[in-house]
Amino acid sequence: MKNIYIVSTIAVLTFILALSCERSGNDLIERGTFPDSLIILSELNSPYDDYNIDIHQLTGVYPIIFSSNRESEGEQFDLVHGVFVYNFAQKNGDFFLKTEMAPDPFLSQLVSKVNTTGDDLGPYRLYSPLDGYEYLVVSSENTEGDLDFRYTMNLPWFGSDLPEISDVKPLTLLNTAANEAYFCFNTCQDTAYFCSDADGGYDIWMYPKLTMQSVDEWFSQEGLAPVKVESLSSAGEDKCPFIYRKIMVFASDREGGFGGFDLYYSRFENGAWSAPVNFGPEINSSWDEYRPILGGDENFTNMFLLFSSNRPGGKGGFDLYFRGMNLF
Repeated sequence: MKNIYIVSTIAVLTFILALSCERSGNDLIERGTFPDSLIILSELNSPYDDYNIDIHQLTGVYPIIFSSNRESEGEQFDLVHGVFVYNFAQKNGDFFLKTEMAPDPFLSQLVSKVNTTGDDLGPYRLYSPLDGYEYLVVSSENTEGDLDFRYTMNLPWFGSDLPEISDVKPLTLLNTAANEAYFCFNTCQDTAYFCSDADGGYDIWMYPKLTMQSVDEWFSQEGLAPVKVESLSSAGEDKCPFIYRKIMVFASDREGGFGGFDLYYSRFENGAWSAPVNFGPEINSSWDEYRPILGGDENFTNMFLLFSSNRPGGKGGFDLYFRGMNLF
């Protein structure tokens, strides 16, 4: 297991990152390894509920958006934002991680655009190479108290001028009289996945997309009926799908788990999703584990998992956690 150093400031870590990239010898470690120990992201957590994290990668620096009810002291979930930065020392492989509720002018503008007077949950950011826009999809309470998808779009932020963010639009393609939450795309962005309680309990559903259609046009059209992913369904609540490459991770309180919601993964093989596999006691507990996110980096040998849990040992309520994973 690699040693883990949680450094105190972004400035110090930036200096460390520069040192780790020096190439003064032939015995430097070329690829790092995300540690297989559980790291609580204390700088992001609060005494309230912090979950539903989303990441948007920029070469080892991840601007993150997640849902928290800290601002209302436990009453209402809004989107908040921060950052986490990581790297490894090429001389000895030591892993460095820093998280912070750092100010960001663009993310501040983005979350203020989408936050409502009700709960705002399950943020998901994506970049579409078809139209060159970034999108934020969020599930928010409507006037009837049900969850519907809403989205914004903007050009990527480069330089000093903040891009204009569109007015929030309803994602009419997927919204129904039921609750819809936790949107994600597959890697090719030709199929959307989400969870809905249209059949009573929450299940994971899919909806195919025409390859050359822009995301905005697709989101704005009237939809046909989505398809339930039967291979992932259970008698329990199956929620929070997220796809990285050909692996889907999600949360479920189905029978056979460790208690409450557990985290599961499934592989896309031969055109279908395989039977879900429980992550086991190294991740799951007798408490709730929720909204898993997988990520990776070509400079590392494995992937990482981000999730939230209300297990003891955090600051209170749901807290955010990080751990290296080997699933390939």
